[in-house]
Amino acid sequence: MKKVLSIAGSDCSGGAGIQADIKTFSAHGVFGMSVIVSVVAENTVRVIGIQDVTPDMIEKQIDAVFEDIGTDAVKVGMLSGPDCMRAVARKLCEYRPSNVVIDPVMYAKNGSPLMAPGSISALISEIIPLADVLTPNIEEASEISGIKIAGAGDMRKAAEVIHDMGCRHVLVKGGHLSGSALDILFDGKRFFEYDAERIDTKNTHGTGCTYSSAIASNLALGFQIEDAVKKAKDYVTTAIAHSLPIGRGNGPTHHFYNLYKKGIERDVD
Repeated sequence: MKKVLSIAGSDCSGGAGIQADIKTFSAHGVFGMSVIVSVVAENTVRVIGIQDVTPDMIEKQIDAVFEDIGTDAVKVGMLSGPDCMRAVARKLCEYRPSNVVIDPVMYAKNGSPLMAPGSISALISEIIPLADVLTPNIEEASEISGIKIAGAGDMRKAAEVIHDMGCRHVLVKGGHLSGSALDILFDGKRFFEYDAERIDTKNTHGTGCTYSSAIASNLALGFQIEDAVKKAKDYVTTAIAHSLPIGRGNGPTHHFYNLYKKGIERDVD
């Protein structure tokens, strides 16, 4: 079985972060592991508080995974500040895993900040060059590139600027724009577009975590980057289309819709 590690924050409400990542890994038939960098007290409405794990403990968790089990892909999500970023960067440079997918999480779905102010420079210098695939949404791509994004042309320009920062591929996600849900992948030479009909729902908590984890899972399974993104796009679109009206705010996506639709075999007395 292929093995995928998530390095990210923990979402106690289960819709995003480590919890969404593990669900996504399981839905793809890969073995999921986790390194928790922050404990986030959040729900579908708000972020109540964040407690960061010490850099030393972050590094020890990463050591525990790599000295024994190893990985076929790594997904990196929420990194709350420069100290956390440097700890993760040190260990990724030490172990040099394949298929590193980095989701530069800056805000929760309700707009609450998940990255400390002033951390962009550390993200650019320490983390982005380690990404085989970077998956910023429109707001994150704008923050990183310095380009105000209003359409597909701006998405391509931002992708080019971000690619020059050292990552191998950039996937700019257009879900925050109007029109269809267009995402654009740039490999340094070519652009690839992934389009889907926009789904009218407020229940999109954890979509970025889910999407990036699906890409990491598909890379671990041996798919080339273009196909890995296509399959992940299809998966997250289905998860959004069948999202769950749980909570009073932005509910979670349905990570196991296809499994639940088919059902789990049970012995009947």
